[in-house]
Amino acid sequence: MASRVPPRHSGAVRELLRSLPALSGDVLPFEPGTAPDDPLTLFADWFAAAVDARVPEPHAVTLATADADGRPSARVLVLKDVGPDGFAFATDARSGKARDLAANPRAALTFWWQPVVRQVRVAGAARYLGPEVSAADYLARSPASRAAALGVRPGEPLGSVAGLRASMAAARRRTDAEPGFVLPEWQAWVVVPEVVEFWQGSADRAHVRLVYRRSGDGSWARSLVWP
Repeated sequence: MASRVPPRHSGAVRELLRSLPALSGDVLPFEPGTAPDDPLTLFADWFAAAVDARVPEPHAVTLATADADGRPSARVLVLKDVGPDGFAFATDARSGKARDLAANPRAALTFWWQPVVRQVRVAGAARYLGPEVSAADYLARSPASRAAALGVRPGEPLGSVAGLRASMAAARRRTDAEPGFVLPEWQAWVVVPEVVEFWQGSADRAHVRLVYRRSGDGSWARSLVWP
């Protein structure tokens, strides 16, 4: 009979949660009245400020998707570019997020930069960028990154970690031997923003939320909303 480890009492977890500090970072100054007309310009400014403040991995972002039945899913990935079209990332066509986006091409992104108490939220349509852009993205990655993508089968049952490592080692040998090889399943995507929210936290809970909304002609309207 398998031994059972008693779970930590839910009350203890609750007390632990309530004992933790929140909004403990160093708040940066933000004057929404002087914000630029384009949210991508403000994002670039905030991102540079996060890098300057040594925020760990500021390019990590939570991507939220939903399948054809509306079941949501979220995961953290690495942002690859921000440009006029939007926020770019890449994935394997066999992954859950790629399947979600193929069935329901809308997505949301959330950046959380705790050391500066800032959050950026993006929502909009997701668009596959095609095989040429996808191949260029794949080849621009490091050999280790390309081998990691080649050596896995996203979401399939895995017998052991040893099997994973063996597959990745074989993938690295192939990547080194064939530097021009492109994983056929590799896909580059972009989230075209329709709404972008900039959230500046405050220790007194008077959080500032500046929301940009894209209109039909492509221009942006911005306004403050209550926290």
